[in-house]
Amino acid sequence: MRIVVNTRLLRKDRLDGIGWFAFNTLKLIVEKNPQVEFHFLFDSGIESEFLFGENVIGHNLFPPAKHAMLNILWSEVFVKRKLRYLNPDLYYSPDGMLCLGWNGKQHGVIHDLNFMHYPEHLKWTNRKYYRSFFPQFAKKATRIATVSEYSKIDIVKSFGISPDKIDVVYCGINSFLRPLSEEEKYQVREKFTDSKPFFLFVGTLSPRKNVIGLLKAYDLFKNLSQSDIKLVVVGGGMYKTEETHAFLESMTYRKDVLFTGRLADDDLRNIYGAALALTYLPYFEGFGIPLIEAMQTEIPIISSNVTSLPEVTGDAALLVNPNNTEEIIDAMSEISSNENLRNEMIAKGKRRKEIFSWQRTSDLLWQSISHCL
Repeated sequence: MRIVVNTRLLRKDRLDGIGWFAFNTLKLIVEKNPQVEFHFLFDSGIESEFLFGENVIGHNLFPPAKHAMLNILWSEVFVKRKLRYLNPDLYYSPDGMLCLGWNGKQHGVIHDLNFMHYPEHLKWTNRKYYRSFFPQFAKKATRIATVSEYSKIDIVKSFGISPDKIDVVYCGINSFLRPLSEEEKYQVREKFTDSKPFFLFVGTLSPRKNVIGLLKAYDLFKNLSQSDIKLVVVGGGMYKTEETHAFLESMTYRKDVLFTGRLADDDLRNIYGAALALTYLPYFEGFGIPLIEAMQTEIPIISSNVTSLPEVTGDAALLVNPNNTEEIIDAMSEISSNENLRNEMIAKGKRRKEIFSWQRTSDLLWQSISHCL
């Protein structure tokens, strides 16, 4: 059996949400299926660490698919040419980007439809690409996987796809994450925040992540509480990131906010484990990986009460309306002043995280893929 896989998001030291999904699931699927010949299609060079077994053959296809027009060229010219040459049993894409010009069986993971609900948060070219091509990908796919029941319902309603064609496979938790000892927490806070406690945000600085809303609430929280708690924002920039930094400059307590950019795995683990709480308040998510990362590192969570986020957190978070600044401030005040509440949220998170593992995700994903074979 031969399966060709779109691995363009497997980029060394550049793994984000979907990249981590691809990395963790493909590694386990390859190891568990040595009888299958996998062909991985890269766009930025072949990294040996992403060739997970002797049954994996890497191919680097021109051009690097880093924006809308190059996505089309990569998929509809060079991927199509490779598929016709290899004639696989299946083409699988963990980022949902399929090949419309090839008529073999295809399976895609569509993580969310943020581009349908918040198109203004994307560059014009990307907006046009996603809104034009993803409905076609959904119809072209032999089968689809997605990462939450919320996203499944959204795909059904938005694209007119039968729910029987879609499987839900929750994300898992990266293995490098763990809780910290009190001594380790002290060392991390000493390094990043002058030994002060801090709220934490982790994610790309996209407008839909509502970082400006978080900054606004934090500034007002500081003014009301006169607390020494700082705010650490971890993540790389995206479209309209300059608006976030412009708002930062207008804040009264801007010196108490630290933007770290992307962090290496060790620093990311440490910054999670030393945080007072995760403050994660997007307008829209298909899953929300930072939520389960916070559970794994045993810190409490303040999160939005919209889209997939309540489905992921269950009772292991304080849920707020991301558009209601007063609710966010109240949650910050409550979580920062009530140690018993923090311990209760951490205990609930430890129980909740047990349903999320990459082994479970990869097993469910392989079941979904197997329906195509």
